[in-house]
Amino acid sequence: MDLSSTCKLSRLFGCFFTPLTCKCCLALVTIALFFRAIFLHSYSGYGVIKSNNLRLILSPSLHLESHEGIRGDKFLEVPQIVWGLNNQKIAFARACLTARMLNRTLLMPSLSASLFYKEIDLLHPISFDQVFQYERFNSLCNRFVRLGRYSDLGNQTGKYDLRKGSGRKWTVERDLEQLKHSSRGPIDKYQVISMAGKNPFLWHDHWPVKDYARVFECLVLVDEIAKEADKVVSKIRRIGRKLRSKTNFGAEGSSLSHAPYVAIHMRVEIDWMIHCKKLEQRSRISQICSSKQEIMERVGNIVGLGSTAIVYLAVADSLLNDSSILDGWKRGLVPFEKKKLGVDGIYKKHSYLIQSAIDYEVCSRADIFVGNSFSTFSSLIVLERTQRVIRMGITSSCGIDVRWPSYAYNIPGESNGPQKWMTNMSDSNLKAISYGSNAISC
Repeated sequence: MDLSSTCKLSRLFGCFFTPLTCKCCLALVTIALFFRAIFLHSYSGYGVIKSNNLRLILSPSLHLESHEGIRGDKFLEVPQIVWGLNNQKIAFARACLTARMLNRTLLMPSLSASLFYKEIDLLHPISFDQVFQYERFNSLCNRFVRLGRYSDLGNQTGKYDLRKGSGRKWTVERDLEQLKHSSRGPIDKYQVISMAGKNPFLWHDHWPVKDYARVFECLVLVDEIAKEADKVVSKIRRIGRKLRSKTNFGAEGSSLSHAPYVAIHMRVEIDWMIHCKKLEQRSRISQICSSKQEIMERVGNIVGLGSTAIVYLAVADSLLNDSSILDGWKRGLVPFEKKKLGVDGIYKKHSYLIQSAIDYEVCSRADIFVGNSFSTFSSLIVLERTQRVIRMGITSSCGIDVRWPSYAYNIPGESNGPQKWMTNMSDSNLKAISYGSNAISC
């Protein structure tokens, strides 16, 4: 490079010094660029971020967390999760998906051991990992959502309080914009974003059913609760085997090793009937409530049910002393609820939340499940069972017999039986799952 070209280049960079000075400047710039290239090549496993106009080098582990999954150094905190088991599961999943959108780890929230509107004096928080397996959750949901402990925060924690809007003016669009704004800029610099205000179940919904299903699949009960459910299921099947051995259902050529049973989430208690009648009036839908007689008749008309079957009734405790729920069933259907089954002592040892978790597991494992399509409990069970069927390569139960069939007794189906029910996994949000007539037959 000759002197004239050097000075031309120096003028290009705004350098109007003497030729010798220009040469020195350019030499220094060249050396700097050379070492910069060597430095970045040597640390190619590290990420670079900007903070206060300074470039900082991240450790390899944090870099991998940022690019291969959910960040492990940024967190989302949510209020205590309340209400019934399945409302809490939805609220938890919604919190997880909110954290995913913000690319943050969800700090392990507290669940509620009882229904606060029924047992105010008994309301107390219960840690997530007392109900569901913490490590198993993170393993199954790896790279999708992530759960963290408060001990992960370290000694110095910056927290930003973010209050969710409320009222009619707080639309889905405004809520989504708030989340997008919080995922970048000054707010994202805080180690913890703490969501203040409403229970996550009441937050606006921005995620498709399949995303919720992905989170639900990662929820595995702790061994203590799962073993309690095992005891109930084993008792049902043991009685079923005895029944089959005394009937033609257990004749030569049929196996007694597996005694199938039907589980019915029977919503006929007074407070539910009041609620569903009001819901029918508001929504102008007549297929929400079902009487005991209607449920019994439709279950008895399930095509292919067989001449003899054990029927487990998942009912509210207020109905355990109502013998009428055990009377009037079609011949060959033998109904049991937890008291008649002799397992009510298993339930009484636990809080409302754990009792619901046991009943959920018993219903979920049933060979046939029948529920109400406007019940969150029933809807989430069918969602889980639909996922199992889909994994077998079946996307519709129309016209075929599938394993783990589900039915909605509040909607009439074939031969005046209950309608076949599979969750519509293509729904854009969970509204139909929370409170909706989402039972689909094909």
